[in-house]
Amino acid sequence: MAPDPFNTSSSSFILTGVPGLESFHTYLGILFCSAYILAVVGNGAVLLVLGLDQALQSPSHLLLAMLALTDVLMVTSAVPKMLSVLWLGSAEISPVSCFVQMFLVHSSTAAESGVLLAMAADRYVAVCHPLRYHTVLSSRAVAQVGLAVVLRAVLAMVPLAGMVTALPYCGSHAVPHSYCEHMAVTSLACASPGPSRLYSLLWSSLTVGTDLALIAVSYGMILRAVLGKESCRKALSTCGCHLSVVLLFYIPGIVSVFCQHFPGAVSVSTQVLLADLYLTLPALLNPLVYSLRSRQIRRALLRQEPTFGFRDVPSARNSPEIISG
Repeated sequence: MAPDPFNTSSSSFILTGVPGLESFHTYLGILFCSAYILAVVGNGAVLLVLGLDQALQSPSHLLLAMLALTDVLMVTSAVPKMLSVLWLGSAEISPVSCFVQMFLVHSSTAAESGVLLAMAADRYVAVCHPLRYHTVLSSRAVAQVGLAVVLRAVLAMVPLAGMVTALPYCGSHAVPHSYCEHMAVTSLACASPGPSRLYSLLWSSLTVGTDLALIAVSYGMILRAVLGKESCRKALSTCGCHLSVVLLFYIPGIVSVFCQHFPGAVSVSTQVLLADLYLTLPALLNPLVYSLRSRQIRRALLRQEPTFGFRDVPSARNSPEIISG
């Protein structure tokens, strides 16, 4: 028997999937399951190659590993439960599980934004200051960057999590979403969710705005440094992969956030699908658009040796990694 979303004696939330598209839940489940499997396999292959091949240990490769880990966390925090809702009708989720899922989803998206900013800085140093590349981006510096990215994402979510969990939920428990998205959950609160929504809007705007501005500045300095030089084409090819990933992550995210804060612009089903695609699409395509376009990673994946080694590319350690097709 399906749980009653209006039963106030139950503390569990009920995820409704994609409202208005209930008859398509099976097909949507197939779509998101396929995307999830490909995302995990693609990012897992990248992590496997980077972990096994000692030649792929440059700062850019370490940042790629951070991106792959973040993508796996981002899709895994939402898609498995989403599939149980779409396929099995297992829509009930406890408040603790719901709030943990919300925390993981939003902190992982914030972490991905930080990793993309770090990658832009990596490209700037590699193109504009190649002789100082390994001095500036040492292994210790990359580890500190990774720690800063994680701390920023987690610490920014702590106040939001506190505000969301403090709200009373005494009415309907039916969350009009396929996972515990912040706006969808707080819409069920008996008290005003205004403070948490304001904090979420300000935090996301500040994070995305700052990261995008710094990424744009880094690309502006790269263009100024290479325009008119022989290395211009190679540098632009190097940055093209990263720019594609940046657009792939930020454009769906900005559109999704806009639709959530201005719900009259599109239907609820469109809002939910945009949010779902925002979590799955970058994780699905990043290994193809960015990581697998690296000649070193591609060649390591295609080699038949168990060690995934390639001894014919000695420059992987001694020079800044130029990732190109």
